[in-house]
Amino acid sequence: MQTLVIDTSYGSTVGVVGHEPIVETDSRTHVEKLQVNIARAVEQAGLRPQDIERIVVGIGPAPFTGLRAGIVAAKALAFATGAELVGQDVLSPQVRLVDARANDDVCHLTLAVNDARRRQLYFMLKGAAREGATPRTLIEMDIDYPQSIVQRVDAAIERLRKEHPNVRYAVDIAGHGAMKYATTWNSLAALGSVSDDTLLDEGACGLERFAAFATSDEALSHPVPVEPLYLRRPDVSVPNPLKHVLNHAGADKTE
Repeated sequence: MQTLVIDTSYGSTVGVVGHEPIVETDSRTHVEKLQVNIARAVEQAGLRPQDIERIVVGIGPAPFTGLRAGIVAAKALAFATGAELVGQDVLSPQVRLVDARANDDVCHLTLAVNDARRRQLYFMLKGAAREGATPRTLIEMDIDYPQSIVQRVDAAIERLRKEHPNVRYAVDIAGHGAMKYATTWNSLAALGSVSDDTLLDEGACGLERFAAFATSDEALSHPVPVEPLYLRRPDVSVPNPLKHVLNHAGADKTE
C-alpha cells in the first residue's frame, strides 16, 4: 500500500514509505515549505497524488500552529485523493527506536519526549518493547517541567521495584529536547541513555517503522481521532466578570 507520512510535531518530516523523507528542522519556515515538500516527496517516489492509498499523520503532542498545519494538510489531501487517514502520536513509537535490551537483571524503559518550549516537555513513559507485544504505558502522555518529570519517573520506577524486586531498571530518554535538559536527567535514579533522536530522524528506515507502528493490527483496531494533541491549557481565558461595554453592567460568564 502506497503510504505517505506527514508530521509537523517538530519542524516537519514528509515522505513516502520506502523512500527517503524530506526533513525541515527549522520550525520558523517548515509550514511555508510543507505543501512543496509533500509534492516533492510524492514526485520523487514516482507517484501521483491519486496513487497515495494511506496517509499517516503525526498528531503531536506539539505546539499549536505547526502541528495544526500538518494535520490540516493531511486531511485535505486525504479528502482530495480518497486515501485512508491514520493519526499517530509521536511519543508512543519511540519504543521502537530504543531497542529492548532486557536481560536477566536489567529492563530498559523508554521516556519519550518532545520539546514543548517554555522550559517544558511533552512526555510518556513506556515499558520495555517486546517483539509482537504492546509495551505497557507506565506514565500516560502529559506535559511538565523536566525536574517534575524526574520525580514522576522515579516514583514509577519505585512502584515497579516493589512489583519485581529482583529486576534492575534503566530509563532511556529519547526525543527532541532530551539533550537540552541533560543535567536534569542526571538526578534520575535509573538513568540509561539520552538522545535527541526520534524515529522520524532515521531516514527511510525510521519512516517505515513509524508508519508500521501506526498501521499495526493493534493500532488500526483502536483508531485515534485525527485531531491535534496540545496538552497545554489555553493561555487565554474568559474574564469573570466580563468587562463593561458601552456603560452596561458587567455580566457573569456563567450567565
